[in-house]
Amino acid sequence: MNLDLSGKNAMVCGSTQGIGFASACALSELGANVTLVARNEEKLKEAISKLPKHGNHQYLVADFNYPDKLEEVLKSHLTDTGMAYSILVNNTGGPAGGLAIDADIDQFRRAFNQHLICNQLLTTALVPGMKSEGYGRIINVISTSVKIPLSGLGVSNTIRGAVANWSKTLANELGQYNITVNNVLPGATSTARLSSIVENKAIKTGDSTENVLQAMANQVPMKRVGKPEEVANAIAFLASPAANYINGVNLPVDGGRTGSL
Repeated sequence: MNLDLSGKNAMVCGSTQGIGFASACALSELGANVTLVARNEEKLKEAISKLPKHGNHQYLVADFNYPDKLEEVLKSHLTDTGMAYSILVNNTGGPAGGLAIDADIDQFRRAFNQHLICNQLLTTALVPGMKSEGYGRIINVISTSVKIPLSGLGVSNTIRGAVANWSKTLANELGQYNITVNNVLPGATSTARLSSIVENKAIKTGDSTENVLQAMANQVPMKRVGKPEEVANAIAFLASPAANYINGVNLPVDGGRTGSL
């Protein structure tokens, strides 16, 4: 099985922690040169220092709350370096919880910008390089909510569904160029976001965080939450030559929790 990414350039968003950082590590271990993207430069410097030493790793500072600035940073980087990217991992922290009916319009606008608009900017910037390389992998980290909406995550459910359909459309358009577009759908995964969700639920219910987390784990056939590295392994595989004929799919990495095929 060919998992070799030697010499390939990968851009990984939201890559200072959690699934994003684990994905950057997994891709670099397969030989890719990884460009980390996040808004906090100090955290980016710390993250890049922890990557495997082989490879030419770098970072870009960008805040996805400001798509116009992201576009400027991307254009400047691509012009200055002349780099062509073969792999793009779109990964952004999810919107805050709450009911869709209670969300104000700005919450939807912010989430739309952070996810769909920024994903589109990144993709349109990098696809020309993928075409020139004759190899492209666009992997979107979304949520199992694109299969079954999750209770209490109204804005997230809405935006994730939009990203999933955007992705499928791109898969149809770009497949002819040997560019695949796939979605990885994490279930409950041990990240800062999950900790925040658990803490908020514990406050609302008066229960302990331990009990809330265990209740989540009990909904999974494997009786535990996932690890960022387990999601990252799926992302790294989809980025590899071994996944050359996998295109336009939603891949849950959730221990079997999602109640649909």
